[in-house]
Amino acid sequence: MSYLSRIDHAFSDAPVLPLSENGRYVLFSDCHRGIGTSNDNFLKNQHLYFAALNYYYQHSFCYIELGDGDELWENRSFSAIQKIHSNVFWLLSLFYEEQRLFMLFGNHDIAKKDFHPFSDCCFHEGLRLKDCVTRQELYLTHGHQADFFNSTLWRLSCFLVRYLWKPLEQFGVLDPTSAAKNYKVKSKTEQRLQEWTKLHKKILITGHTHRPVLGSKDSLYFNTGSCVHPRCITCIELVRRELSLVKWTLSTKPDRTLFVAREVLAGPVSLDDLLEDS
Repeated sequence: MSYLSRIDHAFSDAPVLPLSENGRYVLFSDCHRGIGTSNDNFLKNQHLYFAALNYYYQHSFCYIELGDGDELWENRSFSAIQKIHSNVFWLLSLFYEEQRLFMLFGNHDIAKKDFHPFSDCCFHEGLRLKDCVTRQELYLTHGHQADFFNSTLWRLSCFLVRYLWKPLEQFGVLDPTSAAKNYKVKSKTEQRLQEWTKLHKKILITGHTHRPVLGSKDSLYFNTGSCVHPRCITCIELVRRELSLVKWTLSTKPDRTLFVAREVLAGPVSLDDLLEDS
């Protein structure tokens, strides 16, 4: 199966959510929540993420996670992840209770679709948002389908990460097959995702590569970035049919007190402008 076919397959039975004039969605990806050890890349940004999540809950957003929310390649036990990051799962449960939670799976957390506490909330490979105005659809998935080693051979990749690359990471050796850590793999994966948008003339929003991208009329490829950047987390907001790339980071007031700041990195871009020739 080619990478284009694998991406197509992600949407073969994807649920469709309505996108109204007043719709509010926030899209996160690649949280990689771990078990609190030195390998838990989410740990350094957990307070930023919790503050952002609380903001989106208070402002009536629907939360969509585009995969790799939990790190189940390096860790066998989901219950340990849930225990360490209990505050996050408590807040996610509030979204869940109000039917505002939608979680896709990526390559690093594909296993959780069978046992996650929110497993009935939408653990699919893909999701579509249907614009109530233009009737066009936005296509959401993790993006690992463009990467043969991390899709078709994900079990082998999982084994290597758990028993080879995880120990070597302690000594600064990075996984050469990772789209997030290897520049060539990252660029090739992004090129393939962009090719899919050109072929189908559809908006595609992914994660996987950890590199945030706000698309345009000339390139309908979007990427939320990740929650494991060194000093920030990134996401995409979809508000009133406009897309914005947003960063959450720790900032300082004039009196030297710290606070969590929300910053719009790019956008907003209107769906009308993106899809007018589609």
